[in-house]
Amino acid sequence: MFTGIVEEIGRVLDLEESSGIWTISIGCKKVLEDISTGDSISVNGVCLTAKDFTWDSFKADIMAETMRITNLGSLKKDAPVNLERAMRAGGRFGGHMVSGHIDGVGSIEDFRYEGDSIWVSIAAPQDILKYIIYKGSVAIDGISLTVSYVDNTMFKVTIIPHTQVATTLTQKTIGDIVNIECDMVAKYIERFLQGVNIGEKTTVDIDFLKENGFI
Repeated sequence: MFTGIVEEIGRVLDLEESSGIWTISIGCKKVLEDISTGDSISVNGVCLTAKDFTWDSFKADIMAETMRITNLGSLKKDAPVNLERAMRAGGRFGGHMVSGHIDGVGSIEDFRYEGDSIWVSIAAPQDILKYIIYKGSVAIDGISLTVSYVDNTMFKVTIIPHTQVATTLTQKTIGDIVNIECDMVAKYIERFLQGVNIGEKTTVDIDFLKENGFI
């Protein structure tokens, strides 16, 4: 489990494929301070398992499916990536619940400056947008952000100066692909409404959720 609070921007040192599995090497410092083999590290929002590490880098394996459905497949040498260690029990929860399991990708449509803040517009497919709500949480390349606008084709987030310098988002350009993880609470609610088992009618509906303070 992660929180979407990026700890460090790392750099891709190498990305190699062998027998359908890719191995990525990432240069970094902060996330290595207390690392052990097998620890989880979020890389652009994707939960990866550190299999080897040195004082200034670590390696992780990436399955072919992950390369297909995330932007990790487009990474090149020296590309910047957002890094976060898995949250410790009892640690501060500064962002929102982020699993590191990407729901899909979107593309950056526009950057608009408003004072010191930047509005970022992201086009996304309907199977992503159905989980995006105004003022709700979303993780973009592993960054916990608040949705500032949403319609039938895209949504917008606003990034403050700290996020601009502490993450890779402002290093992106129009058309770049970003990883999206929707708020898991929305997905759980959808599953409850569908019924616990296929064909089983559930007693949980919109009225039930309203009456019990969930929405």
